[in-house]
Amino acid sequence: MKKSIRTLFPLLLAIGLFLSACSAESAYTLDSIPDYSDSPYVTVNNNLPYFSDADLKTTSFESYSDLDGLGRCGVAYACVSTDTMPTEERGSIGQIKPSGWQTVKYDSVDGKYLYNRCHLIGYQLTAENANEKNLITGTRYLNVDGMLPFENMVADYIKETGNHVLYRVTPIFDGNNLVASGVLMEAESVEDKGNGICFSVFCYNIQPGITIDYATGVSALATSNTAGSIESAAPKTASADTNTEKSIEQIYILNTNTHKFHYPSCSCVEDIKDSNKQTYTGSREDLIVQGYEPCGQCKP
Repeated sequence: MKKSIRTLFPLLLAIGLFLSACSAESAYTLDSIPDYSDSPYVTVNNNLPYFSDADLKTTSFESYSDLDGLGRCGVAYACVSTDTMPTEERGSIGQIKPSGWQTVKYDSVDGKYLYNRCHLIGYQLTAENANEKNLITGTRYLNVDGMLPFENMVADYIKETGNHVLYRVTPIFDGNNLVASGVLMEAESVEDKGNGICFSVFCYNIQPGITIDYATGVSALATSNTAGSIESAAPKTASADTNTEKSIEQIYILNTNTHKFHYPSCSCVEDIKDSNKQTYTGSREDLIVQGYEPCGQCKP
């Protein structure tokens, strides 16, 4: 008996997504990335995503690559809409250990923790929380300065228009390195053919002032000596009382737009838009590792 078109559609869609993702990977390599120069990202392909007109459909979907033989994430691809956004409170992701993960702290890093568990496609867009296929080892700088502004831009656009946005994030690894050198982020609004959202950027997975061994994730504080070369100082490892897995769980209120977290009793909570407000039960350290910052007023 012949299979119906309805039965074949999921398979055909999956094949199409795979081929489209492969074309983006083949079109962009580390060789085409300029050296980091003070900006957390650089535009790619004249800021135009590698989508074809045929890719721009108003059907919501999500697709996450299987981990490779080294446990590394691949392409995360979605058509984001109000249908894919969160409808329930965010949970913990501390149990996920992406490739190259290290729990290490530096006084020079905002929030202390060098590495965050970075969502390839942000939680506010697809509600994917502890999905190991969507989490990489990313610096605080990558997460907050590089990726978050683009995630907020897309989320705000969708909430305001109700339109769809084709969205793809590709982690770029050099050889067998366990930590990505950065991520290629592409997005294009569907209904208005890119008039609302259209970007193609590479975000650097670096942390100013810190040297990183991308093969393993091991890091050190970078200091310049008089000869101009770089020397390394040992980082601080997280102590037992601040270890994510051993921290006390509490209830916090998150602002998914500003990436601040508050005590429920904080007066700032009343000013958070309902669309940006989420209740979270977990540890303070876990939130910081996820890229959130404590409120300066209630100081959670």
